[in-house]
Amino acid sequence: MTDTQETAITLTEKAAAKIGELLSSQPDGGEQALRVAVRGGGCSGFQYALAFDKPKADDHVFETDGVSVVVDKVSMQFVFGSEVDYVEGLQGAGFQVNNPNVVAACGCGSSFQVKEDSEAAVV
Repeated sequence: MTDTQETAITLTEKAAAKIGELLSSQPDGGEQALRVAVRGGGCSGFQYALAFDKPKADDHVFETDGVSVVVDKVSMQFVFGSEVDYVEGLQGAGFQVNNPNVVAACGCGSSFQVKEDSEAAVV
């Protein structure tokens, strides 16, 4: 695991509290962290994959308010500088990634495109 001094992924207080609550209700929650990953797919090119998982040897690990967040090396380039929030609204409740690297998103809101990807598409 790679502990990164500069926090590349941050959590809002609301997200940290909800993650802590969810992890504490699982038998092995103390060994797990929130994994923030990016996968190819969706109509804009990429999708977020958020899950509880045990950190792997080559993950970047960040801690906010006692909650660990892990990001694999490939996903890091797409989510660096992002903030994970927990939102509740008329459409339901869930985690939302506020990513400054996104230049386009699809209408359904579940996929996105980042700057490098959009420039490569133009060339």
